[in-house]
Amino acid sequence: GAMSVDSITDLSDNTSKLLEALQLSHPHELDPRRIPGKKKTLSLNPITWQVPRIVDRCCTHIETHGLQTVGIFRVGSSKKRVQQLREEFDQGLDVFLDEHQSVHDVAALLKEFLRDMPDSLIPRELYGAFLSTATMEGPAQLDALQLLLFLLPPCHSDTLHRLLRFLGEVARHAEHSWDPDGREIPGNKMTVSNLATVFGPNILQKEKPGEKDAGALNFEDSAAIILVLQRLIEHHQALFMVSPEMQCDVLRRLFQTDPDVIDYLLRRK
Repeated sequence: GAMSVDSITDLSDNTSKLLEALQLSHPHELDPRRIPGKKKTLSLNPITWQVPRIVDRCCTHIETHGLQTVGIFRVGSSKKRVQQLREEFDQGLDVFLDEHQSVHDVAALLKEFLRDMPDSLIPRELYGAFLSTATMEGPAQLDALQLLLFLLPPCHSDTLHRLLRFLGEVARHAEHSWDPDGREIPGNKMTVSNLATVFGPNILQKEKPGEKDAGALNFEDSAAIILVLQRLIEHHQALFMVSPEMQCDVLRRLFQTDPDVIDYLLRRK
């Protein structure tokens, strides 16, 4: 008479965390466009993506209307319009961003949100660990970054993945290109390096905004922040993928400690 597990709420905290780690397992599940118009929970875990509405809508707006905007994230915005949008999101309103909004205003809003989060997107207790990877090279650096990403709470992990995927898309439109008719399509000039320079200090923060010495980084830390974010943007697809070997290790551990969970996973599949 073992009790069956039918819901994530029936699992212990440790088991629940293991399942949260497995939610990054499948390439098709990392792409929110896999089923247009339908929100689908992940196959191993009923927890849906935890990305703030403001982040997803700002990214989607710029992906739709701003990829060819020269100097996106560097050109000035209207402080009044940005403040109005911020207040609407803060009030919980269903803010709809369309072609009438300035791309530069939306870009500034996204930067402000990331900068002013109570805890930075990469939690401050991991600041030193992430920066230490800047001195590594090659596979060792990527392995260390991936293990650190696995330590992020699900909401931070999901939001960071959405942001990195977005920044990668912006960087892919940095250079000029040509359409099938031979007409030139202007590039936005925001390379991975430029994006890392702009977003790095907003994502990796040593101190809370407003605290003493906040924003006063030495040159070594600033350079390390930019390099780490460059690597995250360049390799986000591989970094957010749990290898089959690691999945097997987790499942083997679960089989030894919580066999009911294996039954739960098999029935969900």
